[in-house]
Amino acid sequence: METVEMQARAAARSRSTSRWAILALLALGVLISFVDRTSMSSALADRGLVEEFALSNLDRGWINSAFFWSYGVFQIPMGWAADRYGVKWPYAICFALWCVATAAMGAVTALGGLVMARLIIGMAEAIVIPASYRWIRHNFDESQNGLAVGIFTMGNKFGPAVGAPIGAWLIVNYSWKAMFVATGAIGVLWLIPWLLCVRNDLPSKAELSAQKRRGTTVSLRSILSSPVVWGGMIASFCYGYFTFYCASWMPAYLVEQRGLSLRESGLFTFFSFAGIAIVAALSGWVADVIIARGHNAVFVRKAFVIAGFVGGCSVLLGAYADSVQTALFWNVFSLSSLGLATANALALSRLTLIPKQAIGLVTGVQQVATSFSGGVAASLSGWLLHVGGNYTLPMLVIFVFLLIGAAATAVLLRPEWSPKVSVLD
Repeated sequence: METVEMQARAAARSRSTSRWAILALLALGVLISFVDRTSMSSALADRGLVEEFALSNLDRGWINSAFFWSYGVFQIPMGWAADRYGVKWPYAICFALWCVATAAMGAVTALGGLVMARLIIGMAEAIVIPASYRWIRHNFDESQNGLAVGIFTMGNKFGPAVGAPIGAWLIVNYSWKAMFVATGAIGVLWLIPWLLCVRNDLPSKAELSAQKRRGTTVSLRSILSSPVVWGGMIASFCYGYFTFYCASWMPAYLVEQRGLSLRESGLFTFFSFAGIAIVAALSGWVADVIIARGHNAVFVRKAFVIAGFVGGCSVLLGAYADSVQTALFWNVFSLSSLGLATANALALSRLTLIPKQAIGLVTGVQQVATSFSGGVAASLSGWLLHVGGNYTLPMLVIFVFLLIGAAATAVLLRPEWSPKVSVLD
């Protein structure tokens, strides 16, 4: 009997270790996806690329935004694919596709080629978030969701943090073409541990039949009529607008308005995104601890989210700062403060308040708002820069969206407004 119990405990420890290892792999995967998608922002701050393609500020905005339009359009289909076909193989196929498209940007000679490659990358990377949240929801419980999501989101924050200085270094020492080839080719190595370590979770016909016999589902109509889903979409858009603005325009802002070199801009972009990544993981863990002590999960996570949006509003102080040092401080502080919202907003609107059967689809629906925020932030900021001549107007728009995100979180994210599980006949 003791031997059986010891074997059971050993198996449980092995499963626990394995799921944290795979979570780390998911975090690394999303980091690579953000390196590949934000490498363009470093390239667009390089005078060589701008002159080669004769780009205006409006052109730069549209190139940055091309990724986000296809990324947004494919969120719901990719969320459905993750629910229907599992995580392992859809993720692997899409990962290989976007790495190849990233490397191919180093060979393009026309503006249309850059835009097409960005559209392909956006389509393929649309699998990342729905698939990852589906896996987290099926492998962690509420008392661990904040930490799990916090660790995962460290990947998408360290992506720009790492990608900006690496991209800048490759451009300065080699060229923007070499930068695209290197970032795309190296990323493919991630597929080796993914294919070896992740269990094939493609549902069999028997499993699909069993799900139907259990007789519960969450309809798309229930999802789209839920104030929780819409509140999550509004909060995701407002949060994403700030972070994607930083990913798309921060290097150019630091070079053009604050007088930093391209290398220095990469360093301070790293500090900003490293700050939000670290705060995201810590705040998710702290929220988990508070919830584990018996406090209401929805209330705790909402408090962190609202605090993060309000803290992020300090970005406007950087816009009006007179000295470079003060501007850089608020640049780092505001994005880092937003980290209070990161893990808790995602855990709340995609896990805590969402039925397990619909995680992939709901995440896909909410990611539409997130990805469109990237397209809007990239293109609208380019237009505002063209109109205003500096970065004050773009930062003022960020301030407004952050206040809207805080209000949507406070009002709409309530348990009684979650999508409803219906019983099949």
